[in-house]
Amino acid sequence: MKKNLLIVSGVIVLLVAGYFIVRGSKTGDISDILANVKRGPFKVEIETTGELEAKNSVKIQGPSQLREFRIWTVTIQDIIAEGTVVKKGDWVATLNRSEFQGRFNDKQIELEKANSKFIQTQLDTTLQMRQSRDELINLEYALEEKQIILDQSKFEPPATIKQNEINMDKARRAHEQALENYKIKKQQSVEKMREVSAELRKVQNEFTAMTKVLESFNVLAPEDGMVIYEKGWDGKPIKAGSQIEMWDPTVATLPDLTKMMSKTYVNEVDVRKVKAGQAVEIGLDAYPDKKLSGSVTQVANVGEQRPNSDSKVFEVLVEINGTDPTLRPSMTTSNRIVASMLDNVLFVPLESLHSQADTITYVIKKDGMNTIKQEIIVGLSNASDVVITAGLKENDRVFLSVPKGIEDDDIRLLPEMNGKRKKEEEKPAEVKPATQVVPASSSL
Repeated sequence: MKKNLLIVSGVIVLLVAGYFIVRGSKTGDISDILANVKRGPFKVEIETTGELEAKNSVKIQGPSQLREFRIWTVTIQDIIAEGTVVKKGDWVATLNRSEFQGRFNDKQIELEKANSKFIQTQLDTTLQMRQSRDELINLEYALEEKQIILDQSKFEPPATIKQNEINMDKARRAHEQALENYKIKKQQSVEKMREVSAELRKVQNEFTAMTKVLESFNVLAPEDGMVIYEKGWDGKPIKAGSQIEMWDPTVATLPDLTKMMSKTYVNEVDVRKVKAGQAVEIGLDAYPDKKLSGSVTQVANVGEQRPNSDSKVFEVLVEINGTDPTLRPSMTTSNRIVASMLDNVLFVPLESLHSQADTITYVIKKDGMNTIKQEIIVGLSNASDVVITAGLKENDRVFLSVPKGIEDDDIRLLPEMNGKRKKEEEKPAEVKPATQVVPASSSL
């Protein structure tokens, strides 16, 4: 009897083992591709890469007055090393002044010409006025002579006296005309001197302004601080040989390192989830063990096309809490923006989700010895997991890949979705009965 029992037991063991071997050959090795449905807190996080910059900073600028001389760009000839700590008034950069120097030299020649013209006009008017005064004095003498002759001719014949009176009148008229002409010439000389004087002052003022601009080609630090290069239109820091535009002639900045922020960019798909005030977990590539916290302070309303990117992104500013002396501008940060936080929900890995005809979302669930395609309703998702609002319960096991042999199996649909599907499927032109391709014994 014992021998027969042993034989029967052995046969049973072999049959069970064979069943599992056959089952395993049908569905594949499933032990390594199953995941449990978990319950707990769920974070909707958006992960981005950012760059540190100071919240407040002082700009170090070149000469902005160059626009007045129609110079729109200027090249940086030499610049101090980035990260250098400078004092107020220290040299920061030298700009190429070759184009402006040519205009400065032309203005200097123009000033010399204006000054020469002023002196020449001054001498000419002085000489003319002297000649007019001499002429006026001579006419006064002539008038006196005519008066003496007239006085001495009172005993002369009437014709002689009449002739002397005529000569006296002519001399008086000549003197009066010369006096009037002298006044006019004097006024003309004043106006002419005023004109050349105004022209000279104009050129002198322009030359003085250009002299100050020429001095500003040596860029000095307006305050104490650490020099950080300004970034150009392509996002790269400017350097010796780079050009700066005169509508924003910033060469470098002096950041306030006591208050830092991370500038990052979020793609247009996720930006709707980001709002001001959301918490952010921040990591530093330079210090992997250092963890910082912050909050979103600003989300751009308009997207932009970043270099080497095909999609639109939106700028997001994250202010870092507290002060850390190790933080430096341009450090790379990893930002995890906590968009939503759910306290007690079911969730599964994103890899376990499948869809059919873009209308039914399902998972492949391990149900005892069976493998079932189970319809589910999903909620929020993050980079790795998705919330399940219906269709699964805690500790259910789902496949992360499709096992072999179940491609043609029916999907177990959710009863609460039937009414919705009926409404969608019922149309006036063609009324189809709502069918549920599910075994009658299946349930949630």
